[in-house]
Amino acid sequence: MRATGGTITAGPPVADDVPLEIPRVPAREAAERELSKPMYHENDPNLLQRGLDRFWEWVAGVFDAAASATPGGLLGFLVIVLVVLAVIGALWWRLGTPQRTPATGDSLFAEGPRTAAEHRATAARHASAGRWNQAVQERMRAIVRSLEERTVLDPRPGRTADEAAAEAGRSLPGHADELRSAARTFDDVTYGGRTADEVAYRRVEQLDVSLERTKPALDLSSPGTPV
Repeated sequence: MRATGGTITAGPPVADDVPLEIPRVPAREAAERELSKPMYHENDPNLLQRGLDRFWEWVAGVFDAAASATPGGLLGFLVIVLVVLAVIGALWWRLGTPQRTPATGDSLFAEGPRTAAEHRATAARHASAGRWNQAVQERMRAIVRSLEERTVLDPRPGRTADEAAAEAGRSLPGHADELRSAARTFDDVTYGGRTADEVAYRRVEQLDVSLERTKPALDLSSPGTPV
């Protein structure tokens, strides 16, 4: 209602009384523009934090799925995980650290031909520096090379420490067990990831000295006579 020249007449409602209606799409776009302002995101986690959150959500989902599929629920799943870890740890301890690449070629003599004296000198240098693994390896090589030089063993490329010990044990039966033990120590430090110590090296060193003083048994079935 409004008055015109003293007369009250009916008319359209005042603009303030008209409810304001905004179309849905423009309203949503306006809200998105407003919420995209930096002031609303000052405390948001950074990209790394969001990535970690997603990762832990995924881990939790995996555990939940595994627990629901495992008898006994989450507790049963954790027991299975512990058993698997225990088996892996036992195998690791028994077999040693896996090698990245398999041994190929001449597994006993990694380098070119060297004399027994040269291997002994190298072993002594490693031992004086406390490098017991290398000292054991070089002393075992000295033993085998010495037996080849004395014709107790025929020189044969590619011979392993175990093969050399078995062959030499037939001509030196009194030292057969010690030869096998020295070959096993060589294999442990070379391929098994084990660590030798001074005691292990001294055993191989003493075996080398003893073999130098031992005359091999005469094998009439083999051509030639060992000296």
